Amino acid sequence: MTATLESVFTQTMAIYMAPVQALMDDPSVSEVLINGPFEVYAERRGKLHLTDCKFQHEDHLFALAKNVAQYVGRQLNWENPLLDARLPGGSRVHITLPPISRKGICIAIRKFFQETLTVEKLVGFGSLSKPAAAFLDACVKTEMNIVVSGGTGSGKTSLLNVLSSMIPGNQRIIVIEDATELQLQQPHLLNYETRPADRHGRGAISIRNLFRSAMRMRPDRVVIGEVRGGEALDMIQAMVSGHKGSMSTLHASTPRESLARLETLAMMGDVELPLDALRSQVAMALDVVIQTSRFADGSRKITHISEVLELDANRRYQLRDLFLFKAEGKDSEGKVLGQLEPTGLLPTFAEQIKTHGLRFPKEMIDAARARKAERDRRRANRAD
Repeated sequence: MTATLESVFTQTMAIYMAPVQALMDDPSVSEVLINGPFEVYAERRGKLHLTDCKFQHEDHLFALAKNVAQYVGRQLNWENPLLDARLPGGSRVHITLPPISRKGICIAIRKFFQETLTVEKLVGFGSLSKPAAAFLDACVKTEMNIVVSGGTGSGKTSLLNVLSSMIPGNQRIIVIEDATELQLQQPHLLNYETRPADRHGRGAISIRNLFRSAMRMRPDRVVIGEVRGGEALDMIQAMVSGHKGSMSTLHASTPRESLARLETLAMMGDVELPLDALRSQVAMALDVVIQTSRFADGSRKITHISEVLELDANRRYQLRDLFLFKAEGKDSEGKVLGQLEPTGLLPTFAEQIKTHGLRFPKEMIDAARARKAERDRRRANRAD
């Protein structure tokens, strides 16, 4: 689309978006959820609030939806009632039409923020501790394969963005996304974006297509915005065959669930593997799982940093929790208090970190010594 056409679309959108433009301009609003013409919610700091915004009638909302569809060259009608799109500024939009959505036309807009999230900001928000940040930096520089796991709106993409920023600037990075959200600043960077099928059902380019292409482009690192299909098997096999330092996100509620989820997604591919062989590959491919969660107060925090170990004797997944979030109750305003703390266990790849000239944060070493001292004390007591 030319700059002139994009400018025309932006001007037209300003007219159709007028009822919710104040929300779009409000930096404290992260999502705008339109449930029919007379019900609009906004997400602020992880919590949803019903607003006073309203559209005049259904036709106004339909005109907005059709304008978005026209911008991305897609059909939106009775036969095609669902639409994923990206606005010029980068915000993501999903639209559903009735009768699929019984409340009428529904539109969800996830706003894109130009401001880059940093490690320091995550620490300031209380989402991450300084020792955990230092350890993750060492994991990235040591080229560990990392998956960020979490539920919807738990901050997975934001954390992946921060982790990706830790990749050394002299490496060739290929980023693969459904819609561009990651904001890497390294000089040698290729951004791939999926493409939906046209109105005739042709020309779709999936994450799996892009991942296979990326493997032929001599990447040092591949960063996938989210694994959600058969590309999981391609990613696992690439990790096992020597493409280290890859990163992605996926939907799961615990680190252990994330491994089972990755296993299930890999089964959606066109290559059939025995379950035992697939589990072995998952365990060999992944090094670290980082779990994110959204708490009742709307805050987003990392709750686990876990190492993926070899399968146990019964061919089941094993994890070693290196950091765990320790909750300490709530303050007078209902804000969740707590800290992401080292467990006292060190990863099996400790020598690799040392080989790269890196060190563990002091807090991890202190916790490991305290854990060993406690273990020795218990053994001494049992001997007595």
